[in-house]
Amino acid sequence: MNKLKTNPWSNNRVTKPKKTTSDFGPALGASSESKFKEIQAKHHKTIQKHVENYESSSEEEDLDTVNLLDSILKDYNTKGGTSDQLIRTKTFIEDSFISGASTCLICISRIKRDDQIWSCHDCYGVFHLTCIQRWSKDTVMQQKHRIEEQMSSTNTLSWCCPKCRFKYLPQEYPTKYQCFCGKVENPRYEPFLVPHSCGEICHKNLKPLCGHKCLLLCHPGPCPPCPVTVTVSCYCGCQKPTLRRCCYKGWSCGNKCNKLLSCNKHKCNAECHSGDCPPCEKKRIQKCLCLSKQALRECASPQWQCETVCLKPLDCGNHKCQVVCHEGACESCPLKKQRFCPCGKNSFILPCTEATPTCGLTCDKLLDCQLHNCNSRCHKDKCGLCLEVVEKSCRCGQHSKEIQCCKQYLCETKCKKIKDCGKHPCNRKCCDGNCPPCEKPCGNTLQCGNHKCSSVCHRGPCYPCQQTKQISCRCTFTKITVPCGRRHKIKPPKCQQLCLLPPDCDHDMRTDNHKCHFGDCPPCKQICLKEQACGHHCRAICHSAVLVKVQGPKPNMPWEQNAPVVEKQAQPCPDCKIPVTVTCFGGHETAAWPCYMAKPSSCGRSCGRLLPCTNHKCSLACHVVDGAINELQAGSNCEQCENPCMKSRPENCTHLCPNPCHAGDCPLCKQILRIKCHCGISQLYVQCYQWLDVAKRDELQCCGNQCPKNYGCGHRCKANCHPGDCPLADLCKKKIKITCKCRRLKKEFQCETVRKGLAIIECDEVCLEIQMEEEKKKVIEDELRRKEEMARMQKELEMFEKKFSGKKKNREKKVYSESTDDGFLRKYWIYLLAVFILIVSFMVYYLLNL
Repeated sequence: MNKLKTNPWSNNRVTKPKKTTSDFGPALGASSESKFKEIQAKHHKTIQKHVENYESSSEEEDLDTVNLLDSILKDYNTKGGTSDQLIRTKTFIEDSFISGASTCLICISRIKRDDQIWSCHDCYGVFHLTCIQRWSKDTVMQQKHRIEEQMSSTNTLSWCCPKCRFKYLPQEYPTKYQCFCGKVENPRYEPFLVPHSCGEICHKNLKPLCGHKCLLLCHPGPCPPCPVTVTVSCYCGCQKPTLRRCCYKGWSCGNKCNKLLSCNKHKCNAECHSGDCPPCEKKRIQKCLCLSKQALRECASPQWQCETVCLKPLDCGNHKCQVVCHEGACESCPLKKQRFCPCGKNSFILPCTEATPTCGLTCDKLLDCQLHNCNSRCHKDKCGLCLEVVEKSCRCGQHSKEIQCCKQYLCETKCKKIKDCGKHPCNRKCCDGNCPPCEKPCGNTLQCGNHKCSSVCHRGPCYPCQQTKQISCRCTFTKITVPCGRRHKIKPPKCQQLCLLPPDCDHDMRTDNHKCHFGDCPPCKQICLKEQACGHHCRAICHSAVLVKVQGPKPNMPWEQNAPVVEKQAQPCPDCKIPVTVTCFGGHETAAWPCYMAKPSSCGRSCGRLLPCTNHKCSLACHVVDGAINELQAGSNCEQCENPCMKSRPENCTHLCPNPCHAGDCPLCKQILRIKCHCGISQLYVQCYQWLDVAKRDELQCCGNQCPKNYGCGHRCKANCHPGDCPLADLCKKKIKITCKCRRLKKEFQCETVRKGLAIIECDEVCLEIQMEEEKKKVIEDELRRKEEMARMQKELEMFEKKFSGKKKNREKKVYSESTDDGFLRKYWIYLLAVFILIVSFMVYYLLNL
């Protein structure tokens, strides 16, 4: 404790330790003193470290930007360079002058003027040298690990710029800190130079390569375009060389190129252009490769083959060349080479005159069915048909059958799919789903309403009518031809001939020579041009002769009436309406007001800004708009839309939109509607928006039950609930009982046979015998009935004679008393019978004459 220690807060001065006095003894005071000194030393080191790393914004002084730019760009401007060509380069240079403007994208910290950097060759981005070295090493290492894991040796190693992703090879790993032009290593920072620059002329090759070098001092960013003036000719070289900037030296004279094309026959007819000339578009007669034929072909492709076989003798002397049109000598005879038997299992080397023998083994070639092999011995001919019996499905896939593999199996089931027209069924037997197109005529009435479509049945609307009509102007000089049915909807043509009718005002002639027209001529459009009190000339249309109603003399008596008098008068000039710009009180627009109203006031127009509902506009008078997003949207003090939604509902929808006035489309109407099904038995419930879809109404009205209606034949419809007449009534095949005329014989027939009138049953001999016996019985019964009637009438006649015969009085009284007891009908039956016969005869006569 007696040793001298250094005080970190006293500039390394040596001090004696102070004596500590404590109530707890000297040991405890010494330990607390040592702990305080240790903590004090740690705080001192932390402060020193913070001070060393602290960087103030005023640490790097601002450079003299104007003078430095002038010195860098001096040589470029003297060579004729313009300022618009230096915009990009100038931006990079100015950013390098500003303290803290450049940031390393790897470590996300600013780049100081004296830091070692690396600049990308493509995007000219600047990074710390140490950061880009670590970046490139890590990238290459990761790629190596991925290649080793994938066991692939074809991948190439590379690393890329963090900003533009321009790829560099591992050999281009940055190891040196160089200036921007690359001539000086480790350039020193000078306040009168661009940071990280050597101060010498750049001398980089300009891009695109023109042979000139950059004239700026060593600089960041891309080199500017070449400012050197050169004398160059046009692309085709026909014009004399002219003085131009090297960066814009390519130019077209506008004449024909006239360079010899690749065909070596014709010259280029295109306008003077850069690059290669296009292929020759002309045609000429060219010979084929074997020189046996010639044809008119495009000049750009002189080589072509005809379809002629060569047929020249080969080197063997026994065969001829079978190659199609070729140039040069023919190849050697192919039969001298190694040949194989037809099945390909054995090979032979034989003279070209001997045929290739068969090997005698099984052929085993795959047959045309692509499923079985040929079982015959090795043969030269084509393999036969596959005769294996397999189970095959028909073309439509509904049935299967065992049949030879080479044959096709077709069933008798008819296709019920609708053809491409969408109207008629296919009805083709065993259809594979690719139904043939409908060939029935369309026959729909065209849009003209006068003719019918003559095309084959098709989907969608028919083509317009091809017939035409003529419409002429008033003078019939100009005529147009319009499609059929559009004559009453198209206006007459505008005639280009001048209207020759005289003017109806006091002008000698019209200055606005209008063209031929229908109706009255337009009024005189000449300007008055009289000077008014405001100093402007009257710009109103001619008003020197205007028809005006004049008040006539007053009538003397109430019953007198004087007709109004119409005179042509010279009207005074109206108020001056020449527009004068005046700003309204609201300040939201500067409007052009007529001269006689040109004074500061409210514009009088409604605000007109679009309310948040996007359906209405503010109807308040011109006022100041607060809080508006733009010049079209309403502000906070504009009118608030309180209207209900008035948007038009879909057709046939009678319900109102439940929402208040809103933007966008209204939601779908989901009101529940009660409808009857097609068959009228069930009641269905659908939402309104579903019912509005006319195309789906038939589907919505279908209850799914079987139709309760009967066909014309009396049988019930087989289809489910449907609109209109029952479908497929002609296909009903149920049976109906048919009897003969006497109803003794009965037989069942299908509906189709009954509809065709073929269900007829003739009476046989038994029927005829029964009919004859019935007729005989009827004759006998009629005879017995006639005899009984005659006897009854005879009896009644005798009783009548007895009643009125001249006998004794007592007898008469007796008869009378007996007749009285018999009743009214027995007493007067003869009279009643006569009246009844008379009435029946009249009725029969009346019915026969109807």
